[in-house]
Amino acid sequence: MNANRRDFLRTSAAAGSALTLAGAVSAADQTDNAGSKKLRLAAIGVGGSRGRYNRGGAIARQAAKFANMIAVCDVDDKHAAEFNESFGGKLTTYRDYRDLLETEKPDVVTIGTPDHWHASIAIDALRAGCHVYCEKPLTLTIDEGKQIREVVKETGKVFQVGTQQRSDNARFLTAIAMVQTGRLGDNVNAYVAIGGAPEGGPFETTTAPDDIDWDLWVGPAPEAKYSEERRRFFRWYLEYSGGKMTDWGAHHIDIAQWALAPGDTGPVKISGEGTFTPIVPADFNWNSFLEGEASLPNGYNAATKFHINLEFADGATMSVNHHYKREGDNVDFGNGILFEGDKGRIFVNRGKIEGSPMDALTDADRKELDEKIVELCKGKKPGNHMGNFFACIEEGGLPISDVWSHHRTMTSCHLCNLTLMLGRELIWDPKAEEFVNDDQANALMSRKSREVARAEKVS
Repeated sequence: MNANRRDFLRTSAAAGSALTLAGAVSAADQTDNAGSKKLRLAAIGVGGSRGRYNRGGAIARQAAKFANMIAVCDVDDKHAAEFNESFGGKLTTYRDYRDLLETEKPDVVTIGTPDHWHASIAIDALRAGCHVYCEKPLTLTIDEGKQIREVVKETGKVFQVGTQQRSDNARFLTAIAMVQTGRLGDNVNAYVAIGGAPEGGPFETTTAPDDIDWDLWVGPAPEAKYSEERRRFFRWYLEYSGGKMTDWGAHHIDIAQWALAPGDTGPVKISGEGTFTPIVPADFNWNSFLEGEASLPNGYNAATKFHINLEFADGATMSVNHHYKREGDNVDFGNGILFEGDKGRIFVNRGKIEGSPMDALTDADRKELDEKIVELCKGKKPGNHMGNFFACIEEGGLPISDVWSHHRTMTSCHLCNLTLMLGRELIWDPKAEEFVNDDQANALMSRKSREVARAEKVS
């Protein structure tokens, strides 16, 4: 989603918002910034599925347009070598990010590791004096978000979460502006579809390849034998991620909650139902599993289907589904967000934004939406997520996907998974950030972490 200026404005116009006031910033607009290019940058986690296409490498290359790449770290030597090759083989290579932070002392790091490593690396990088760009989802648990938030406050460093949907697709900013400027009227609710997780397994376990430090890959998660499925498709293992809830949910739940409940808050009641893969017994003890005391066969174990309702204190609701269908009014979609108020409804996903309130926009309406979008972007120019990160490093201010807002989004994502695990309604206090009179649920806000030994240095 690397929208350049022309693409962003064309998309905005199609959405009904020309963004003439905001303009748009592209990577090319900022790569000549001499101050940014003096920053020393390191990439931690640059792989995906043992191939050249990977998210961690992509964000690191985007960041290298703004700063000077000096080092790369990955537990997979092939990933590190491929990435280093694209920089002429000039980067110092590490397996253990702790060695990188201690030796190189970078100004900026990108983090593109599997999800279960995000919090530990982010906290260590912040305390090592780095500004941090970390891929979504930022956290594996609710308590991890609280910890990162405090360390960002403690260090004063800029932290951007890689929810590029906040920046690089004008449709979503327009949808939020439509809701918050009253174009849909009052009593607006959101209906979200994010797809379901796949079934699979049990899978065969094998000896890990020599060029991967598998123990370090597993890291703080419970000890596990190697399999290609566990490594490549970690999103469907709840030991390392949160299934579709923290994959696409980190995008669409984020947009819906930003529109409905902006600020430092969250839902007060969570309820619903869903199904897990056949690997998971019906009476499985999730508390023991998340504490590392119970295990499952080596297979995907995230929720495959779900219908969950999140209620906010003001009465607004967000419905989170693997697929959303409503009989009688032509609502049927597998990916996207439907916002519906007493004056109409709009549907938005990465490909379109549509609905009668969009068709009714006047030039004056579009101007007001433009101004609202600038406000949503905290005064910075919209259009380039990585550019926004480096602009905040240079100029100050919070990035568009700051730790505070993303922690609240991830809390809602985790709440969805927890209500499925426990199979019952949950009452959440968004101010105290704890469950109300529910020791069992409160115990699931954190996990026991394994001690992680240092990796052998490779260069």
